[in-house]
Amino acid sequence: MYRSKFANLDIDDLFKAMTKLETEEECYRFFEDLCTIKEVLDMAQRWKVAKMLKDKVPYQEIVKETKASTATISRVSKSLTYGADGYELMLKKLQNNKE
Repeated sequence: MYRSKFANLDIDDLFKAMTKLETEEECYRFFEDLCTIKEVLDMAQRWKVAKMLKDKVPYQEIVKETKASTATISRVSKSLTYGADGYELMLKKLQNNKE
């Protein structure tokens, strides 16, 4: 079982709540209340960058399409390589749903 280095009871509680979200509408409602618009946009940008990196899209094309900084792209790339495999997990789940 994976255990994060920064796990605590408050984060556990938040993530348990998030696992109860069942629809995109529920996600919009929860995240609009929980986060600033900028925070949601930043997360969406990082997710798009992760998908593009997995598809081997060059950095400059990612910058052009997403407006992400090269620092953000590098950070996402490092997470894909050395992170907790969260991006990979979600990419596989979404791929399995398409099949």
